[in-house]
Amino acid sequence: MSFIDIHTHNFSNQNAVFEIENCYPNATEFTNSFSIGIHPWYIKKEKTEEELSFIDKQLQLKNCYAVGECGLDKLTETNFEYQINIFKQQVALSEKHQKPLIIHCVKSFQEIIQLKKELTPKQPWIIHGFNKNKQVALSLIKNGHFLSFGNQLLTSDKLQDSFLETPLNKIFFETDASDINIKDIYQKAATIKGINLEKLKEIIHQNFNSIFIK
Repeated sequence: MSFIDIHTHNFSNQNAVFEIENCYPNATEFTNSFSIGIHPWYIKKEKTEEELSFIDKQLQLKNCYAVGECGLDKLTETNFEYQINIFKQQVALSEKHQKPLIIHCVKSFQEIIQLKKELTPKQPWIIHGFNKNKQVALSLIKNGHFLSFGNQLLTSDKLQDSFLETPLNKIFFETDASDINIKDIYQKAATIKGINLEKLKEIIHQNFNSIFIK
């Protein structure tokens, strides 16, 4: 059974690993399994209409698995209200194409939770690269989010505590922009949860099939 990496910037084409490559609207190659979205760091007002139209087209491809990464980031210079506007439009694309949303969130978790309540999406929302404490984790889970854990799971005691409290049916794993092997993240996760590695892989396959495969 393969390892699943739902969010990588470095497509490795390893044996026994299924990867979803993160793509931006300026990408030209869409041969791998991929997701596509406008990251809040790279929002440019003069290009958003064109980029959203491009994303709309790419989402029709069978090897496109999700919208994103997109989201909200209070540390970037982009106007926050405009970030919300662009995020809402990508939520609409997620709903239109019935594909999950991969979310970049920095200091904006309450806003993401509130928007989910307001917009009542049918498609799943996944917080990628989750690295906060268990109170934030439990609040997100309570409000229907999935959490994707990356390389920080290997070293952060705080994140390991959060992961321990996160139900197995709400988790995914990713390498993001790191050069860590996804297999190492799985192995650490299995150790934290006290379960067999093969059992963990089976659970992630079930999670993946339930929301990514229509």
